Amino acid sequence: MKKSLLETISIQLLREGYTIKNLNSCFDIIARKNTNILLLKIVNDANSLYKESIEEMEKISSYVNASPIIIAEKSGFILEDNVVYSRYGINTLNSKTFFNVLIKKFPFIKSDKGGIKIEIIGNKLKEKREQHDLSLNSLAEKLGVSARMISKYEQEISEISLKRALKLYELLGDVFKSVDLFSRKEIIETHFSDISRKYHNLGFESLETTKSPFDVIARREKEIILTNVGDKVEKDLVSFAKLIDSENLIIFERKKPKDIPSITKEEFLEFEKAQELIKFLKEF
Repeated sequence: MKKSLLETISIQLLREGYTIKNLNSCFDIIARKNTNILLLKIVNDANSLYKESIEEMEKISSYVNASPIIIAEKSGFILEDNVVYSRYGINTLNSKTFFNVLIKKFPFIKSDKGGIKIEIIGNKLKEKREQHDLSLNSLAEKLGVSARMISKYEQEISEISLKRALKLYELLGDVFKSVDLFSRKEIIETHFSDISRKYHNLGFESLETTKSPFDVIARREKEIILTNVGDKVEKDLVSFAKLIDSENLIIFERKKPKDIPSITKEEFLEFEKAQELIKFLKEF
């Protein structure tokens, strides 16, 4: 079932103008259209996902300015259409909702541990109410609230119950704040090995990974470097780097690979300035 869903989503992304790469890692697809980058994990049941994998996907997303999204049909229960759920803090939605997002039909219902969350855009509500020639009192009566409450809704972004939101949508159409599925989080910095610590000393943010096509990702301003450590070059490294406009580097032990920037660990540790490393990569 996952294979079928993966193929369907890949085809839809291509139709909407995205360049995609399928991967076997903590995410299944990286997709890019202009500056919009998506990291997608696709499963039948979101409850089957391990927290460590999702956290790694989220961290990698922050380094490459991507939006992490989980696409699933259930999460112990069937996921409703046009509702955005949360799994370990990552936006989670079913395939139909995702397809709507691709054509810019954004959902406005979010469900998390705090329950259903829907927000009204005040000035949009007022504009639609006046277009429908409804007074505060008449709209309040139809919604079963006070005119004072309608006035409060129109003055700010306010939360509203699902029952009232559905009734309001029936009366006026979309007056709600869309769920931001393309939000991006700040970089989370970690340093463990000699390689990641050296990146840090050169002025980079660095992250070690275990479930991606690279061992270390480093970022300094707009420069991103994907690094493999060892003699085995991951086949997806180069294509991933190309898709996100990053550099790639192999720190080899015995066998130097061809056609890709490669140095020994000792040579890497000898760099004293970030620009020296960047120049080496760009001149390869």
